[in-house]
Amino acid sequence: MPLKIKPASECKFDELSLGEIMLRLDPGEGRIRTARAFKVWEGGGEYNVARGLRKCFGLHTAVCTAFVDNEVGRLLEDCILQGGVATDFVRWRPDDGIGRAVRNGLNFTERGFGIRGAVGIPDRGHTAASQLRPGDFDWDSLFGQPGVRWFHTGGIFAALSETTAALTIEAVKAARRHGTIVSYDLNYRPSLWKSIGGQPKAREVNREIARHVDVMIGNEEDFTASLGFEVEGLDHNLSQIEAGAFKRMIQKAVAEFPNFKVAATTLRKVHTATVNDWSAICWHDGRFFESRPYPALEILDRVGGGDSFASGLIYGFLATNDAQQAVDYGAAHGALAMTTPGDTSMATQKEVEKVMRGGGARVVR
Repeated sequence: MPLKIKPASECKFDELSLGEIMLRLDPGEGRIRTARAFKVWEGGGEYNVARGLRKCFGLHTAVCTAFVDNEVGRLLEDCILQGGVATDFVRWRPDDGIGRAVRNGLNFTERGFGIRGAVGIPDRGHTAASQLRPGDFDWDSLFGQPGVRWFHTGGIFAALSETTAALTIEAVKAARRHGTIVSYDLNYRPSLWKSIGGQPKAREVNREIARHVDVMIGNEEDFTASLGFEVEGLDHNLSQIEAGAFKRMIQKAVAEFPNFKVAATTLRKVHTATVNDWSAICWHDGRFFESRPYPALEILDRVGGGDSFASGLIYGFLATNDAQQAVDYGAAHGALAMTTPGDTSMATQKEVEKVMRGGGARVVR
C-alpha cells in the first residue's frame, strides 16, 4: 500500500528537519593539519536532507535548530538562506562573548584521496543546538498549522545530549499525531553517545523513537548498534553478501516494529576514498526494491552522500509514492552529491533523472 502522505495543498511545508547545523571548514585538496586557508560550508545530517529537497527538487522545506546570535551564527543563517531552506523556526541564543556557556558548532573536514581516507574533526561541545529541549518548539501548532507533509530527524541530533534525545521523542510523537510522515536516519556515532550513556543509552533512545517512525534509514551497523538487531553474514566491507544480510535484518526489524512502512539503506563497497561501488535498497509493503548499481563510482567528497540519498528517497515518495522510483531517486542523488565538494547537494533534478535513466558523463553543450 502507498504511504498516506498529506496533499501539498494542505501544508505550507513539504518537509521539516530537526537537527544541528555546523559550519564546515574545508581545506580543499589539502590536510587540516597543514591548512592555511579553509572554505566554509554549512552542514548537518538532518539539515542536508531539507536542503537537498529544496535546492535540487524544488520543494518547500524548513529546519528546526538553534544558533548563538553572533557573526558565526549569522553566517550559518546566510548559508541556509542561500540554500532556500526556511529559517522560521531557528531559535537564537544570546552570545556570552566567549562561548563559555553556549556556542556554534564547527566541523573540520578533509575529503580524503586514494588510500587516504576522509577525516572529520567536529568541535561541537556546548552548542546551542545541543541545548535544545522539550518545549522549545510548539509542535502541535507547527504540524497542525501551517502543516508539514514529512518530518525528518536522526540519531546524530538525538545523541547530542539528554535533552535533544527527549526533544526528538517529543517531536516524532507530535508528527505522528498530526498524520505527518516521520523518517529517521539512525546514523550511529559512538563518539556522540559516549558521554550520555554509550551504546545502551543509544539503544534505549533509538528504540523508543523507532516506535513512532514510518521510514527508517540506516546501514547494517546502525540497525545493530542503535536497535539491537543482529544477523549472520554481515560484511562491513559492503559486498553483495551484505545486501542479503540487510534484507534479513529488516525482516527482523519490521516484525518487532510493524509501524515501519519503509526501511532503506545505501550499499557501499570502499575500494579507495575516491572509488566506491554504490547502490541502495528499500523495503516497502513486504517487498524489496533495489536501485541500479553504480560500480567504481568516482568520488570527490563523500560527506553527505547518505543524506542526499535520504532526500532523494523522500522526494521519490512525495512525488510518486512509488518505492522503486524512491530508491532510484535516492541512489542517483547520493551518487551525484559525492561528485561535488561540501556536505550538501549541488545536483539538479534533471541531472538526477538523467543518471536514473543510465545517462553517461558526456559533455553537455
